[in-house]
Amino acid sequence: MDMGFTRLESDCSIYNYVNGDVKIIVPIYIDDITFASKSKSAIDATVAEFSKHFKIRDLGDTKFLLGVQVIRDCKNYTIALSQHQYIIDMLERYRMSDCNPVQTPMQPGLKLSKSMCSQTPEEAQEMENAPYLNAVGSLQYLATMTHPDIAYAVSCLARFNSMPESKHWAAIKHLLRYCKGTMDYKLQYSGQLSTDLFATFCDASHGDCLDTGQSTGGYLTTLGRAAIGWSSKLQSFVTLFTTEAEYIAAVKAGKEIMWMRNILEEMGYTSKLPSPLHIDNQSALSVTKNPEHHGWMKQLDLFFFWLRDVVDKKQILPCHIAGAEQVADLLTKALPLPKVQFCKQRMGIIA
Repeated sequence: MDMGFTRLESDCSIYNYVNGDVKIIVPIYIDDITFASKSKSAIDATVAEFSKHFKIRDLGDTKFLLGVQVIRDCKNYTIALSQHQYIIDMLERYRMSDCNPVQTPMQPGLKLSKSMCSQTPEEAQEMENAPYLNAVGSLQYLATMTHPDIAYAVSCLARFNSMPESKHWAAIKHLLRYCKGTMDYKLQYSGQLSTDLFATFCDASHGDCLDTGQSTGGYLTTLGRAAIGWSSKLQSFVTLFTTEAEYIAAVKAGKEIMWMRNILEEMGYTSKLPSPLHIDNQSALSVTKNPEHHGWMKQLDLFFFWLRDVVDKKQILPCHIAGAEQVADLLTKALPLPKVQFCKQRMGIIA
């Protein structure tokens, strides 16, 4: 901060420096520091100044960061993120290097529950030695960093960490086989401008948890034509109607939108237009815009209606999107191959 950097309020691990036309963004993760700027000379001068205060190693252009490969194509204005080597190492760790790949993260329509017990002594014996928790942890890192396409599958499988059974382990192996077939895929961001600075999609799968009746909610934010933030989680309480589940998913997505607007504004990228939130449920869309309380929404806590306020302030613009175009579907359910391929393409996941 003595060097003129300002710590962002939206994320205390990011520092920003602005001096005329020179802008430097510095994200920090423990002892890993990255410099982003249009000016290479400014970065070199900052690194030199840093070396006066800290013991550092200058590794040059960022090519690997936290296990993620960074592939830059300056000519075509693209940056791609890949975890190819991470997947290879993960498959070796769980003895799946020679497995046959599959094309979907989960079998389409698959529903798992805690009541799915092992059917034979052999299956029970296999589960005693199965590294289920380790595998879920490895897959979670992949789902968090570069593979939003497996976020729902990992979230679903993590529900059975305390007592996994053979069918849950079979779903883990299916997901590892999917990773085998997609290890060359990467998230690719484009520098081409679009009308909206970023866009957000949200969806919910009402009552899909067979054990609790809770719904899975998910949202996806895209910037530079690829996913930059996403979530797939079981909602914390049981919703009575699809509209309610979809609306709560929209509230979660709305909070992410406001955070995105805040952090981008602190970095100097201000949008005067409301940020679009794409919802495929007409009833939930109506609730975000209309002040009256619908009969099936009366039991919701008041803080959920925060979304209406930011919509009224024209900070968020709820938009209807056809179910067939809903990218967030892949974050809430096990889909057939054509929809998986569509969602991956819209997420910016390319081979």
